[in-house]
Parts: sequence; structure tokens; C-alpha cells
Amino acid sequence: MTSVLGLPVPPGFTIALPVCRAYREGGWPDGLDAAVEEHCAALEARIGRRLGDPADPLLVAVRSGAPRSMPGMLDTVLNLGLNDETVEGLAAVSGDAAFAWDSYRRFLTMYATTVLGVDAGALGHAPAPVGAEALRGRVAEIRDVLARLGATVPQDPRAQLRGAVEAVFRSWDSPRAQTYRAREGIDGDVGTAVNVQAMVFGNLDDASGTGVVFTRDPSTGANRPYGDFLPRAQGEDVVAGTARTLTLDDMAAHLPGAHADLLGHLARLERHYRDMCDVEFTVERGTLWILQTRVGKRGAVAAVRLAAQMVDDPAIALTPAEAAARVTDDERQRARGEVVAAARQGAIAGAVATGLGASPGRVSGAAVLDADAAADSEGDVILVRPETSPEDVHGMSVSVGILTSTGGLVSHAAVVARGWGIPAVVGAAELVVGAAEVTTADGAVVFRAGDLITIDGTTGEVWLGGAADGGAADLTDDEIVERDLPELLRLRHP
Repeated sequence: MTSVLGLPVPPGFTIALPVCRAYREGGWPDGLDAAVEEHCAALEARIGRRLGDPADPLLVAVRSGAPRSMPGMLDTVLNLGLNDETVEGLAAVSGDAAFAWDSYRRFLTMYATTVLGVDAGALGHAPAPVGAEALRGRVAEIRDVLARLGATVPQDPRAQLRGAVEAVFRSWDSPRAQTYRAREGIDGDVGTAVNVQAMVFGNLDDASGTGVVFTRDPSTGANRPYGDFLPRAQGEDVVAGTARTLTLDDMAAHLPGAHADLLGHLARLERHYRDMCDVEFTVERGTLWILQTRVGKRGAVAAVRLAAQMVDDPAIALTPAEAAARVTDDERQRARGEVVAAARQGAIAGAVATGLGASPGRVSGAAVLDADAAADSEGDVILVRPETSPEDVHGMSVSVGILTSTGGLVSHAAVVARGWGIPAVVGAAELVVGAAEVTTADGAVVFRAGDLITIDGTTGEVWLGGAADGGAADLTDDEIVERDLPELLRLRHP
């Protein structure tokens, strides 16, 4: 992206797809250590910092790079290169010990769960403490837990890097990735590249933050940016769905310069890819960095509208034939069904909660509070979770709807649900999701596992009981489509 489009991308290097295939066939390939060392040395020379330097350390992010997007299914390790010495150097060069120890806390947690396979629950779910000494204490607690479990995070950054690369390769064959590929029809033999990239820090100070943005609305196809932003945070805080995110308008108020730069880069990326893009970014001390981008997942209605829009958009100028080819027969059928169903829905009073409509459609089903239970259920179920993790994908794939109490519009739950056409409501903050029941913050029971509930992934509303019909009784299905999705008719007749 840097060389082609002139975008601000942190430097790094890529371990290519054939290496993953070789690893899957016979383990760590001969010559890979030397190749990684050569590219690390070049990166160190370019940045002016060294991995493991106790005075001014280089830290890197290790991410997957599969040819087709698999949101949240493959592993990532951030802040790699921190150890008991380099954390002190990071504190000194940044001038902020709390930031350094927060980054070390994040690294140990991510490395332990991703590379070493430690259950996240063993490390606790308490919010991150505030202040350098409290964070230092939290790091000590994590290390004590890992020692009791016999899990060791290497102090040597080179060993850390090898472990992280292997974890990304292994994640290609994880159960969650296999479930996702089966649903998406992705070839299991392809494998994934690995991107090693210099860290930029969204958790550094009040002029820093991170976010994910789609160049257009992936639910409706509206021609406006759509995404989430979180100040003083790192990317996993946004996509994991564990934090309450802010809007892009909030970003514009908080960091107007970075927001303006982001809009310019989004337009450039969309022109380059000739499609809607999904972009991850970080702001470090007011400077915007583009971390990665891909063609974005979209719902069926958005797929139809985007294809038609991009014929008319002179910056993209799809031909009618190109536009028609972008929309599958399944997407056409789903889009038609969604607009007809939406038009025929009657009003429902008395919503018990309201979150963010993350994937359109209104559905009813039995509330299931565990992904394993959803996968084992018969009949229509709505998966209800505090947030969804990639490990929940087997339950998500068989649910008619998804409801979470935290998370934003670009969390993994939202992106996966949207791509699969599953209605979803995220960030329903009034709800506290337990093991067997969902309550309000003061403990009043709202509904229990097995109860019939209804969610609307357009409005974000949640109701008890089943859905109601009654709208557009005077129109035929064809008349509704002609009124509400005329773009579908255009794509049929290029």
C-alpha cells in the first residue's frame, strides 16, 4: 500500500503463502530462520531500533494475511519484543511508564492465549488497572499464573517471533477457521501469509486511538464511512467486542486532523480496489497509520446497492456486466427476501433493550447463552453472549440471530453475522448476560435460556416473544422490491 498508493503504513515484511504450506506439510522450513533474521535486520535498520534493545526497543505486530478475509479466525500477536528489560526501555523513551506496562500486560496475555494455548479465563477477566504500579502488579500476577500452569513466555524476542509466526500458521487449521472456511467455501489448502509490522501505539496517550472502518455502509450500502473508534486502545479492543466503542463522528471531534486524513485515505483505497474496503487504522500521537485493508464483507442488500452505485460512481466506473457479476444468485435471493420481510413487518411495542443494529433483519428464536448449546440445538435459536469470540463461530453459524451486550459495529460478531446474512444486535448495554439468564444491571431477570425472543438487526431493538407481521399488506412482493430495492432490477438487466 505504501509504494502503490503513498499511504502511511508501518514498515514490515511478509512471510509468503508457500511457507505456510511447507510448515503444514513438514514443520518449520529449513532456511526460514535465516530469512526472518535478514528481514528483521532490514526492518531494524529502517526504523532505527532493534528487537530486544533494552534502551530503545523495536516492537512488532504479527498478523495473518490470508488471500480471502476470515475476520477473527486467524491469530494475531501485538507488542512482540517486550520483556522484563525492554519494558523499562519503552517506559523511558515514551516518557510514560503506565503505557509501557499496559503494553507488556497486553503482550503477555495475547502471547499466552494465542501461542501457548492458555485459557483466557485462567488469566482473569478483571478490567485493566490504572497507573504504572498497578499495571506492573498485574504483569506480575499474570506471570505467576503462567508459572503455575507451566507456561513460559520467552524473554528472547527472536524466540517470541518464531512462536508467534508458528501460531499464525497453526491457526489456519484451528476448528474455528475450518468451520468458517466450510461456510464460506474457502479452499483449506491455501494457507495464510504472515505479516510482521513495526508497532504503532493507539494506547499511548489521549491523542492516540484505534479503529476499523468500512468505506461504505456494509449493511445498507449507503455511501458513507461506517465504523468504530476507541481512544487510548489497541485494535483487538475494537474487534473483540469487549469494549464500548465510539463513532467516527466522535473521532472527528476528538482528533479532527487524523479523521480528515482517514477520509482521504478511504477514498484512495476505494478507487484502487474498485470496491468497498474494510480498513484497520491506528492514531499515534495524532498521526494516522493504516495497518491493513481488504475488500469488505457485506450483507446481501448492501451487495446489490454497492454494485449498482459503483456503475454510476466515476471514480470506480464498473461496467454493468462487472456489477452484475459481483452479486451472487444467493445474494440476490436474500436481498429480495430481506426487503420484502422488512416491508411486511408490523410494529412491536415494549422493547426490553436496544443496542446497535449490526446486521439487518428481524428474527425470533429461543435464547441460547452458550455457543456449544447453540450448535447442539434443534429449531431456531438466537445466540446471546456478552461478546462473541472467534471460538463461538460454530454456534454463530447455526443461529438465526445474534445478540451481544458489548461490542460495536465492526466487532467480529457484527462482521461475521453481516457476511452470513444473520440478523445481529450488538452493544445492548442494558443487558447482563449470565450462564443461564439475562438480567438488568440491578439483577432483574429479563429472560432466561430457552425463552422466545425477537431481535431487529436494523433498529437494534430486542423484544420478548415472537415477531409480528402486518406491514405493506396492499403491495405484492415485486412491488415492494421495485419500491425499496430498484437496484436489483438494474443488475438483472445490465
